Amino acid sequence: MFFPEPAPDLGSGHVEQAAEEVAVSALTKPGEWTFGIQLPIQTLTRTLVDEWEDAATVDDLVAITKAADQHGYDFVGVCDHVAIPDNDYASKMTTTWYDTISTLSYLAAHTQHTHLLSVVWIAAYRHPLQTAKAFGTLDHLSGGRAILGVGAGHVEAEFDALGVDFRTRGKRLDETLEAVRGAFADTYVSHEGEFFSYADVGVSPQPQSELPIWIGGAGKAAWKRTGRLGDGYIPMGLPKEQYPEAIGIMREAAVAAGRPEDVPLDVGYMTPWGYILGDPPEGIGMHWLQGGPEGLAEDIRAARELGCNVVHLKFRARDAQEYADSLAAFSEIVVPLVNEG
Repeated sequence: MFFPEPAPDLGSGHVEQAAEEVAVSALTKPGEWTFGIQLPIQTLTRTLVDEWEDAATVDDLVAITKAADQHGYDFVGVCDHVAIPDNDYASKMTTTWYDTISTLSYLAAHTQHTHLLSVVWIAAYRHPLQTAKAFGTLDHLSGGRAILGVGAGHVEAEFDALGVDFRTRGKRLDETLEAVRGAFADTYVSHEGEFFSYADVGVSPQPQSELPIWIGGAGKAAWKRTGRLGDGYIPMGLPKEQYPEAIGIMREAAVAAGRPEDVPLDVGYMTPWGYILGDPPEGIGMHWLQGGPEGLAEDIRAARELGCNVVHLKFRARDAQEYADSLAAFSEIVVPLVNEG
């Protein structure tokens, strides 16, 4: 059994680091891999949270984000929902979902290195100029660290509340991505589409460089959208055995859209829930990962062999300090094991 050195106390100051180079399209360089987390606390969806998060504070969220920044995590993610309907969704998802842009902007001021990911921004029920403005500003404020992770959405009543036709969400997302790319690239933009129309408008500040756009989803529509329009893919519980098919569809869609078959893509893999600070204690949440740090390293190596180069980590913990300790343990123990393999 291995017990790593604890992470710095959550009240400690932030360790200064040099700023990372701004990403150009894909975040991950050829032959390398990147890793990050969807932050705890910022959503209280019952399937995602541990009990301690219900009483956690903003200071806890900031401290965990600082720990990720200090220990070399390439990104931290914040979720997105505007309004949860009062039905079975609310009982499972709860109504606590921090505003994505407000939260990422706040955390940008407390970090220097880690990228700031929306996981995922429901672009399908927003105007593309709103999305371009929000993420262009986030990228500007953070020194080029924004990643726009987008999805089509899945809660029909939420679309109804916002006055958007749920049935058109896929087509709306496709049009939005094309419009956002245009707004990121040019000082003044025009667009004439099925859902949106505008002429000669400026949306600044713009991203400092080519801002990565990652597509979230679990099926063929998301894989095709990634190949056509994305720089990366955010998995939603995709099992390993589906990755060869998924990556193949991404590459085929890229070629069909006139992109190179080998266009750089950040292909994400989501690890099982795990506890890597020794034997899982009583009271820890559901977890499936076996073998501690070595088991997690083996799982990641297997995903990399399938073509995944971005790892979305999921840790169980009993409090904020233990979560921060897990971040440290992964960086100090698991990363070398993966690289040695």
